[in-house]
Amino acid sequence: MTVGRTAEDSAGPLDAGPVGGRWISALSLANLGVWVGWFGPLQLLLARQAQQLAPDHKASTLALVTGVGAAVSMVANPVFGALSDRTTASVGRRIPWVAAGVAGGAGGLLVLARASSVAVVIAGWCVVQLALNAAFAALTAAVPDQVPPRRRGLVGGWLGVAQVGGILVGTALATVAGGITAGYLACAAFSVLAALPYVVMRRDTRLSPAARPPFRWRAFLTGFWIDPRRYPDFGWAWLTRFLMNLSYSVSTMYLLYYLTDAVHYEDDADTGVLVLTALNALTLLATVVVGGVRSDRTGRRKVYVIGSGLVISAATLLLAVWQTWTGAIVASLVLGVGFGIYTSVDFALLTDVLPTAQDRGRDLGVINIANALPQVLAPVIAAPVVTHFGGYTALYALAGALALAGSVLVRRIRGVP
Repeated sequence: MTVGRTAEDSAGPLDAGPVGGRWISALSLANLGVWVGWFGPLQLLLARQAQQLAPDHKASTLALVTGVGAAVSMVANPVFGALSDRTTASVGRRIPWVAAGVAGGAGGLLVLARASSVAVVIAGWCVVQLALNAAFAALTAAVPDQVPPRRRGLVGGWLGVAQVGGILVGTALATVAGGITAGYLACAAFSVLAALPYVVMRRDTRLSPAARPPFRWRAFLTGFWIDPRRYPDFGWAWLTRFLMNLSYSVSTMYLLYYLTDAVHYEDDADTGVLVLTALNALTLLATVVVGGVRSDRTGRRKVYVIGSGLVISAATLLLAVWQTWTGAIVASLVLGVGFGIYTSVDFALLTDVLPTAQDRGRDLGVINIANALPQVLAPVIAAPVVTHFGGYTALYALAGALALAGSVLVRRIRGVP
């Protein structure tokens, strides 16, 4: 069905109406497809291509590909979020960008499947990042559009399930598909099919052409700067998410190489990554929805972020000092607990500190830079640390320090209990 309420009628987040299980399920499934499109490549396929195309420089090649792609992501997410805020399509503001973004992301994955040089890999990955960020920006903005604050922890929990499920399913598809090309094709097909129920449901907020403000380049571009002095809670929330995601990116981006070079895993390393991802998902799924629901009931968000940061730090320190297969298993289980609680509660916290209701897509896009920027910085930081400044022990100690800093700084947010 199409929601009759228009965007200009929704002057504030408290006006969001009730949502049912079907919509939450469709939204979560579409998010799952986006995460599969990202993490099938990030967990295994890009690393394998870097190893295949530049065996003597695999780490730096992977850093180049993921860094350039993440730079595209960092720009694309807020831009497409802002464009969706201004979209006047009859089906709504967000759905057109979900449909086009998923289709474009699948096209980029097909380019990667046929890539025979590093340059083509970079181009294909940039297309994937550009398109899937259009879909992700629209899906993220749909939550404050549709969900009242008292239920955002619950929905954030299910989106956390989708994120981790996407990592797990993407890794599984990349592992069992039977090669790099087949892995990309499987991820592309899954992403498209997962988005169909959400698009077909057609529940969205609409903006009438008369209500759309006139477009001015200067106002459009300057709108992406949200002054942290004017909106300090938004600024601290952004910094907290940045530090947590940088910790996670540093921890996971080199997991394949960690198993081969530090743990000296004797079996197939792809399978090892899949096993660790599955164990991480197991404990994350056990905590992500529960954490969101409990934060909804208590109205408290920050205490859960603080606790999750401490648990994430403990997991990364285990990877730093216990470099065995058993240690990696234990660390993955602990990391799932911490990141599960963090993922659900953090999203609800972020929607509570958005500056305006009219620019939710843009503002959440700015927040999502805190997801993309760590992907740019993680390889820049990780490659020299692993190569010259202490190896994987120093790398995972650094990841723990970053998570600890995020858990401390969240206390600076004043407008959330």
